[in-house]
This record gives sequence, C-alpha cells and structure tokens, in this order.
Amino acid sequence: MENNRLVQISKAISKALRHNPERLGLQLSISGWVSVDALLKAFNRKGFSLTRAELEEVVAKNDKQRFTFDTTKENIRASQGHSVAVELDLIPLEPPEFLFHGTTAQSLSAILESGLIKMRRHHVHLSADTQTAHKVGSRHGKALILRIRALEMHRAGHEFYCSENGVWLANTVPPQCLEML
Repeated sequence: MENNRLVQISKAISKALRHNPERLGLQLSISGWVSVDALLKAFNRKGFSLTRAELEEVVAKNDKQRFTFDTTKENIRASQGHSVAVELDLIPLEPPEFLFHGTTAQSLSAILESGLIKMRRHHVHLSADTQTAHKVGSRHGKALILRIRALEMHRAGHEFYCSENGVWLANTVPPQCLEML
C-alpha cells in the first residue's frame, strides 16, 4: 500500500479510536476496545473503503505503533492519546532519570510558566529519547526539546506509566522539572 494511503487510514482510525468513535456509530469498551468487524463496517458505511488487510498493514507499519490488536486479533484499540473516557489499565512504573518532550517556540513560554498539562487528553506524552521528541515536536514547526527530570518527579510522588507502544505518560509535569536542551 502506498504511504499516502497508510497515513490517511492511520489518521482516520486515530480519530475514530481516540477522539470521536460516536461519529462512526462506534461504542468503545471501557478499555478502549472495539471489534475489528464493527470498525470496518462503520468506515465502509460512511464511504471510507477499508479492508481487513489494509487495517492489519496500518497496525503493523505505523511508525509510532498507535494501535494494537488483542490476542485474538478480533478487537483493536488505540495505545494512548485518547480524549474520550477509557481505562487502559496502565500500571505505574518507575521512569528513567530523564524523559523528553518535543514542542515548538510558540508553546514554549506557556509550558515554562505552567509546566506540561494534559489538555484534552488523559496524559502528557513523553519520549524516552530525544530523537522521538524531536519528531513529535517537528509536526508543528521547528522542534524544541525539553528534558524532564522524571525520576526526581517520581520520587516526589508523581506517577508515570508506559503505554504498549513505549510512550511514557504522566498527569502533569511541573515547570520546575523542565529543562531546555
């Protein structure tokens, strides 16, 4: 499948599984799962042609591993990034000493003043390496990288989680735990 088609499908699935399942008439389980058959039927009913083979290719090739099948491959969900109510059953973990966040100059002053806030999502998304943070920050312009003193935060009582696809999650990051790289 061409890359443009992969991206188009990935964005549509992200919207359906993370933000607007009701737009397609989908009902996510409390853990964010929906049946693959229901997802495919919903897309096709709305005029967005999507086959099971295409869906499997998108899940396998998505560079950020945004989606996952259950062990039966009969259900699918987004790994993280939801703005709708779901419970991903994440277990608090001790983070590495530092995590990273990519942003842009237009957001920097607000972040340095208020810290990182989850906004409409369930968590603040953090990267384990600067390359990933740079890639994330570059989506909206020239990337700036912030280093988060994650282990220090954890020892002060902040909880961290790591999603199935390796994205670190926190409820908030106070400004005093941020450093510009």
